Amino acid sequence: MKKNTLASYNIQLLFWAEIFGNFRFIQPVLTLFYFARGLDETMILLVMTFFSIGVLLGELPTGVIADRFGAKRAFLIGSFLSILAHGLLIFAFDPWVFFASSFLTGFAATFFSGADEALIYESLKESNEENLMDRAMGQIGSARFIVSIFVVIIGAFLAKDLNENQFRLLLMLGVFFMLIQFIFLLFIKNPPNQGGVRTPMVKQVIEGYQAIRKTPQVLWMFINISLVFIPAVAIFEKFDQKLLVDAGLPVYGIGIVYAVTALIGFVAARSIGWMTKRVTRVQLLFITGILAVLSLTAAALLHTQLWTVLLAIVLLKLVSAIRYPVYSQLANDIIPSNVRATTISLLSILDSVFDLVIFTTVSGVAPFGFKPMFLVCAGIALIGTLIPIRKATS
Repeated sequence: MKKNTLASYNIQLLFWAEIFGNFRFIQPVLTLFYFARGLDETMILLVMTFFSIGVLLGELPTGVIADRFGAKRAFLIGSFLSILAHGLLIFAFDPWVFFASSFLTGFAATFFSGADEALIYESLKESNEENLMDRAMGQIGSARFIVSIFVVIIGAFLAKDLNENQFRLLLMLGVFFMLIQFIFLLFIKNPPNQGGVRTPMVKQVIEGYQAIRKTPQVLWMFINISLVFIPAVAIFEKFDQKLLVDAGLPVYGIGIVYAVTALIGFVAARSIGWMTKRVTRVQLLFITGILAVLSLTAAALLHTQLWTVLLAIVLLKLVSAIRYPVYSQLANDIIPSNVRATTISLLSILDSVFDLVIFTTVSGVAPFGFKPMFLVCAGIALIGTLIPIRKATS
């Protein structure tokens, strides 16, 4: 990747913004925090459902905002709402406060969803490097893995007794570092051809819909990504702490496990260019999809065995690190520039619908235990993996 370009500048800033935005020290004990505050498995899945509702309601208007006013403004609004949502958890004892925090977190995420890809792809086009989109997204995404190496160890250590004062400290530290993220986002530079769209909003949305309709392969590959990501990452990561503890790992050990897997995820995210030189992007998506299915199946059948849980966590971290950057390259090679963020937001609405359907389905199975819950997750991931995808031909 060329130096001293708009792309390198924005990628570096987003990398550091991603680092400080992921200093969420509550993460390694989040599920245990939920249980300590009185939530059960079904309520935790409902918390996730409210996140999806926030995403569903926010995706379209925030994508339009990014195309009309630029990614920078969208990032700043999203960062402010994220800080507010995380701060709410300090006072969350009743379910409705958890729901409100989750809803705001989902809504805030939509200000980044689509806008980040649009910003990076259009920045890369300025220096004729758009073919490096997957590497750029992998580099930015690697930030959350490298910061996890430190955050999960510190967070798990500070919350080793799982008491109220420790939880509050972790949450306040998270808010502090998210404020630093906000400062970094102030220095983002919008590409000349990103933002400033003056098309009426309805027409802008219609153009985004037409972009998907004309190239249905982007829709199919998005469905493939979503049906694997939701059960293998979104759901599994909400219960991996409980799986580890139930399998005999002490609480302080969770931080060590997360740190090791974060390092693995960091290396994988930084090695996407190396991988795509050896196998095609489509093949890479299929391989990681199968890994997700096998990991969820193993977790379902052998979740009392610590080694099985550890292996599943490692493999699913690889899946998380690799799949989205590869999809981002394939999709953005197809999506037109003028409605890039809007089109990605339209696709993400579908993702939110899948979230709601899958979370509701899995929450109905959750009371029967981890085995049926993760078998259902494995089945959903298999359906997603088998959806055929292909790269742009023009």
